Amino acid sequence: MRSTKIIPTAAQTLQCFLLCRRLTMMYRPIYLVRLDERVGEIVIIAGDETQVAIQPDGKWEFRT
Repeated sequence: MRSTKIIPTAAQTLQCFLLCRRLTMMYRPIYLVRLDERVGEIVIIAGDETQVAIQPDGKWEFRT
């Protein structure tokens, strides 16, 4: 049984760092940073209502 690990792309890694920095500058606590291996997105949960998804190409969007 082979297990393949999905790792974040360079674009995702950079965008994740920049977004986490921006969120903490706005005094938003970051509760979770997770790579969703099903779709290959990084998901950030910050504050009470903020969810951000970063796609493999580095583009990001708010989720509700």
